[in-house]
Amino acid sequence: MTPLDTAQSAMDAAPEDTTKRMAFYERVADSELFLVLETEATNDKIQPALFPVEDEHYALVFDSEARMSEFTQTPTPFLAAAGRQITAMLAGQNIGLGINLAVAPSSMLLPANAVDWLHQTLGTAPEATEATPSAIYPPGQLPETLITALDTKLATMAGLAKFAYLAEIEYENRPRTHVMAFIDAIPDAEPAIASAISEALTFSGVEAGSLDVIFLTATNKLSGALAKNGLRFDLPGLPEQQVRKIEAPGSNPDKPPILR
Repeated sequence: MTPLDTAQSAMDAAPEDTTKRMAFYERVADSELFLVLETEATNDKIQPALFPVEDEHYALVFDSEARMSEFTQTPTPFLAAAGRQITAMLAGQNIGLGINLAVAPSSMLLPANAVDWLHQTLGTAPEATEATPSAIYPPGQLPETLITALDTKLATMAGLAKFAYLAEIEYENRPRTHVMAFIDAIPDAEPAIASAISEALTFSGVEAGSLDVIFLTATNKLSGALAKNGLRFDLPGLPEQQVRKIEAPGSNPDKPPILR
């Protein structure tokens, strides 16, 4: 069972549960998916293979190369990319997604309007503001779904920061709110980290919730207050002798995203 299988099974078992449905969409966005192509990519152009189902066309994706091979039964050109990148390519073109068709428990058709919705949801960038912190408190009561979502997101941030704290924060002339503070984060990774935490809040199903994200050095005096009062999350480290370079997928024409 892959994470996508597990999320799909949980959603099917409770079709009225919005939280489980949102968790499934989050797994689609975060998973590496293998998109079947019509032909080998040429001149940086990618043409997904499209299949008609009733009145819609669907692109085919699989959450493993083995599952794709099981379905196609022949050598097939493909693009390996995160689900969020694939939905960005397909959004607005009236193209749905056929996910793991006929080869996995997570086999399903995601219609074009769902692809568009997912892309729009992922494209909602967090708002940048400035405020002066005045006090740090232990985190208040938060839904278990949000804690799980945060833990899942943080597990994907290997090497992007030393660790993070979840706490409540009070600003001058502003009400108290929750904050996720990242310590010694890679500067180039800060926008991606903030977006990932925003997604965790969105897909956890917490209505009208807010969660600030701040970035601090370990020597900042606020870091000491967070260490005393915050809930610490240790981010996974990178393997030894591995260098991490933050680069937007597809931004380097000499290094397209795993085309085969």
